[in-house]
Amino acid sequence: MNSHTFWSRILKVGGGIAMALGTLDPLEGSVLILLGSGLVALGMFLGRKERRTVLYWVWAFILIAVGVGAMMALSAAGGIGGKSGHSMWWGVLILPYPAGWLMVVAGGLAGLVRLFKARWKRAHA
Repeated sequence: MNSHTFWSRILKVGGGIAMALGTLDPLEGSVLILLGSGLVALGMFLGRKERRTVLYWVWAFILIAVGVGAMMALSAAGGIGGKSGHSMWWGVLILPYPAGWLMVVAGGLAGLVRLFKARWKRAHA
């Protein structure tokens, strides 16, 4: 196993664990989810995966980063709705966060299915 493969696996597993822990509380764990998705995207890049796979994970990271950034900025500005003086429509800026999170979940499940299929084929070949 070369160093690229070794670090790729460590980053992907570490990122997956960080995202799983962040999912326990998606609001407070948003920073963990952001960090985890970045680690997985970097792990995919270092593992020299197909270009479209790397782009998928990079876009998921970008969406999560934009959504989390908007959430932090809106929170720093006093929140939205109620007596904050900001319309609830400002919440639309947060939508990239759950969209990116859903991409991460779908990509993770697809990766696990591919992994188990490959292992099953090797075991029964």
